[in-house]
Amino acid sequence: MRVVVVGATGNLGTALLTRLQAEPEVTSLVGVARRGPRMATPPYGEVTWFSIDVGADDSPVALERAFAGADAVVHLGWALQPSHHKAVMYRTNVLGTSHVLDAAARAGVPHVLVASSVGAYSRGPKGRRVDETYKTKGVRRSSYSKHKSINERVMDAFVEQHPEVTLTRMRPGLVFQASAASEIVGLFAGRWVPTRWMQRVRPPFIPLAPRFVSQVVHASDVADAFWRAIDRRAGGAFNLAAEPVVDPDRIARAFGSRLLPVPYRLLRAVVQLTWLARLQPTEPGWLDIAAKIPVMSTEKARDVLGWTPRHTSDETLREFAHALAHRTKHEGSHPLHG
Repeated sequence: MRVVVVGATGNLGTALLTRLQAEPEVTSLVGVARRGPRMATPPYGEVTWFSIDVGADDSPVALERAFAGADAVVHLGWALQPSHHKAVMYRTNVLGTSHVLDAAARAGVPHVLVASSVGAYSRGPKGRRVDETYKTKGVRRSSYSKHKSINERVMDAFVEQHPEVTLTRMRPGLVFQASAASEIVGLFAGRWVPTRWMQRVRPPFIPLAPRFVSQVVHASDVADAFWRAIDRRAGGAFNLAAEPVVDPDRIARAFGSRLLPVPYRLLRAVVQLTWLARLQPTEPGWLDIAAKIPVMSTEKARDVLGWTPRHTSDETLREFAHALAHRTKHEGSHPLHG
């Protein structure tokens, strides 16, 4: 089996390469990234690499060559920054996804898998769970959510135009692993924000809004779900998240701290002002995602894929908090899912 991974040097891409290399059925691995890895260390060593900018106008031709003979193509590539330049992110996130799908169809790839997100869902309930049929119109003031929603419509059209191709869309919660901690801090707080002091002293409190109820999942567990879908050639959408659901108290405990409840509107105003002033890189739309997206049911992934996450959400958060204090990092490009 020949598998191509687009966005293969990121957090989830690295986890997926590791997972695929453990399967004897996978005899050929191809990685696509804007910049290939600098070192041929695991899990990058036994991979054929193509350096392609998926948002470029000529990328479909290069992607079609990279996809030649593939049994499955997994698209994980995504840009979270620069958040102040939405056209740049749109080029990678939306145009890039269209380019990957077009190239896969022209190359005759029978199975395409795309990393969508819980962020694709419309505003929804926190007290009950939604399945994969819930509306995916995104959260209005989040660029990330809007791009994920647009891609859902792109994938809908692809399914209609190419019924011969099995299309799988994974919708994970926030994806974490220890090796991505340094990058996540860089993308959401700034690369020069110090965190090593957390080795000696825990933060006395963490300011969060009580409305921030969300779901997380470990990168290796998402990678396992992708492999299961490839192995079964399972199409359709799948929600992926660990248990239990994460609330602000659990986040604070994972960091060995206490929760300082802050009104949502006040916290959003502070983030909005500091983002507009370019004091920090986190777009306030991320707070809207945390406050408004629904809680997902993962029953379909468990039933159809036989998927059960090995890491609880508490374990995943504690691993991330520990790695954050020690600035654990890997050579990658997208810490949240690609």
